[in-house]
Amino acid sequence: MEIKINAIIVDDEASARDVLQNLLNRFCPEVEILNTCSNLIEAVETIKISKPDVVFLDIEMPNYAGYEIVSFFKEIDFDIVFVTAYDKYAIKAFEVSAVDYILKPVEIDRLKETVLRLIEQKTIRRTREEYEILSENLKNEEVSKIIIRDNKGQKIINTKDIIAIEANESYSYIYTKSNKQLVSKNLKYFEKVLKDNNSFFRSHKSWIVNVLEIISFSKSKLEIQLCENVLAKLSKYKKADFENIMLKIVKNKAL
Repeated sequence: MEIKINAIIVDDEASARDVLQNLLNRFCPEVEILNTCSNLIEAVETIKISKPDVVFLDIEMPNYAGYEIVSFFKEIDFDIVFVTAYDKYAIKAFEVSAVDYILKPVEIDRLKETVLRLIEQKTIRRTREEYEILSENLKNEEVSKIIIRDNKGQKIINTKDIIAIEANESYSYIYTKSNKQLVSKNLKYFEKVLKDNNSFFRSHKSWIVNVLEIISFSKSKLEIQLCENVLAKLSKYKKADFENIMLKIVKNKAL
């Protein structure tokens, strides 16, 4: 049985609505466009009446940003695919919040992948909390929360609670003050999403450490002692950069 997805397109630019609708009609026949809307208020009313499976929602619109849609519903019982021309940082916010997005100008392959993912996960709904985390991450200069999905559900991780992250092949161990957990993301993923957060440093090919949680380090053993008895490695190639960071921390504490 062919699965159909009922959709609404929301964008303040008529040309953008037309382009996306034409692409969906031509390349994604599984999607049926119920309506198009030019602003968020109009979209909210249309969603309540039409009950779509998914809303293709522009982020940047007058009066209300797309992510503010969560404030109009007690429960989000539809999927949202954000359509955005945002910069690299904002894209990172989408990724760590586990929220679907498509970049403008819309690429056909990306659109097809998104629709396929919607079909495969039609029984899975995003939670209100996920969209609220996206809003929080977009408003901050640094990623504050990360959502990790796996076959057991989802984990919400506050970056300020992370002591260190250790590589484990294609997975990673995240050390926090409450536990140690294995997540289905590799270390390169975390290096990317934490790149703009000055609290984190890639000390070794297998380690990212929170410099605010460092207790001591050994120059001879190339080891970093963190709180909760977490012992991380320090690469000899990273030693000079690490020592500069520690000097800055000492100076800041002395002020």
